[in-house]
Amino acid sequence: MPQFFLEAFGQVMSLHVIGLIALGVVLGIIGGSIPGFTVTMAILVVFPFTFAMDPVAGVSLMVGVFVGGYSGGLVSGVMLGIPGTPSSITTVYDGYPMAQKGEPGRALGIGILASFFGTIISVALLVVLGPLIAQFSMNFRPWEITALIVFALTLVASLSAGAMLKGLIAAGLGLLVTTVGYDRNSNLRFDFGFTSLESGLQVLPVLVGVFAFSQLLGNLEEKPSGPANDPVNRSVSIPYGLILRDMAGQKFNILRSSLIGALVGALPGTGGTVANFVSYDQAKKMARRPEEFGTGIPGGIVASEASNSAVAGGAFIPTLALGIPGDLPMAIMMGVLILHGINPGPLMFEENAVLVGSIYVSLLVAAVVMVLANFALVRWFAKISLIPQRILAPVVLVLCAVGSFALNNNLFDVWVLFGFGVVGYLLWKAGVPLTPLILGVVLGENFEAQLFRALELDDSWLTFVTRPISATLLALAVLSVVVAVMQNRRGAREAVKE
Repeated sequence: MPQFFLEAFGQVMSLHVIGLIALGVVLGIIGGSIPGFTVTMAILVVFPFTFAMDPVAGVSLMVGVFVGGYSGGLVSGVMLGIPGTPSSITTVYDGYPMAQKGEPGRALGIGILASFFGTIISVALLVVLGPLIAQFSMNFRPWEITALIVFALTLVASLSAGAMLKGLIAAGLGLLVTTVGYDRNSNLRFDFGFTSLESGLQVLPVLVGVFAFSQLLGNLEEKPSGPANDPVNRSVSIPYGLILRDMAGQKFNILRSSLIGALVGALPGTGGTVANFVSYDQAKKMARRPEEFGTGIPGGIVASEASNSAVAGGAFIPTLALGIPGDLPMAIMMGVLILHGINPGPLMFEENAVLVGSIYVSLLVAAVVMVLANFALVRWFAKISLIPQRILAPVVLVLCAVGSFALNNNLFDVWVLFGFGVVGYLLWKAGVPLTPLILGVVLGENFEAQLFRALELDDSWLTFVTRPISATLLALAVLSVVVAVMQNRRGAREAVKE
């Protein structure tokens, strides 16, 4: 083990490879911070440039984009209230309120360090337990993945902030959105005679539309008051001492969230969005004052950013050890390896140990570069809060429209963006939580695919409760709802007493 690590370290620590990692991190941060662009788009843009590179250089560049992209979603989430990537949705809950209180630098700093520690912990887990976790993830077949998604959907109960019925309705609408277009048996559903709907509704235009419109129109409608909007206070400070004290009080949260991110990332077909919601939910349930989540506290930012960055390390486990990519970015990463004649699988750790080691080292180097790059740029990111809304809102909407169009070079996606923007704004005005809607949209397609695949293999519903892992996950789903209901009732009683 030490020998191939030393050799991999020597290859990665060349000036050429470090420069590629740094370039990839910066491109990933930029891509992740643009609403609707996402880390996937950034990786697709960079992918063709790896054709002429050697395997270590090509993979290192992609790793840099991967790590930078997962941290980049933090920027628009904190500064605009719009998640840059689907895996940074819960970052908005506490990051944006903290920025609105006049502490954008603090929110960004907490998120950057949480992303760093999440990546480091996931790499350590990858190095020590990679093959064992890969072997365990083989037990996750359609029944287990379906149960995991059901568990994630039950988080609607705890994320609806006292409006559980509205949250459930919103989640149902989200699931309904994913049924538009062709199903698994090529049957056309809910196209309403429009050929553009035959291929279904893309997740990103829906996601960005629902969040961007409601947030931007809300900002224009209600001018928030506070230090960030006080014309006298026109400077942005980064309270490094306060950020370090915040992180010192979040040690257990960092570890738990990173482990959740790495473990969920290691499961094929899940990814950062599931890890994000599960981690935030668990942090809220474990907190002494769960009612403070969503008001702008460090714990919520840490839970979100540590988990989605930890996915970067965990996602490599099934890709390298099993040859099973968990999501599209990992599929592209696997394509880079195959392009250079390297076939991921059980023999990868033996036949290409140096390359595996170089991926570990690249992840560590990328994490360090990510922190340095983000802190170098954080002061400029934070200045977004000083731009007047009448200027910022149209610029952001144009960027959202460009990102949606670039997804498939399809103008219809732009109309989807604006259509769901109106829907999101109306739901927001009606007091309906938007997160359950997005959760249903993000998980709906995979839920349907895994459920029907399980029933095709075994048409008995009892299989879901006779398989130990799926039964455990379903029990956790029930427990999650019960705990959320108890917390809501306790909060209601305390509100009455006050």
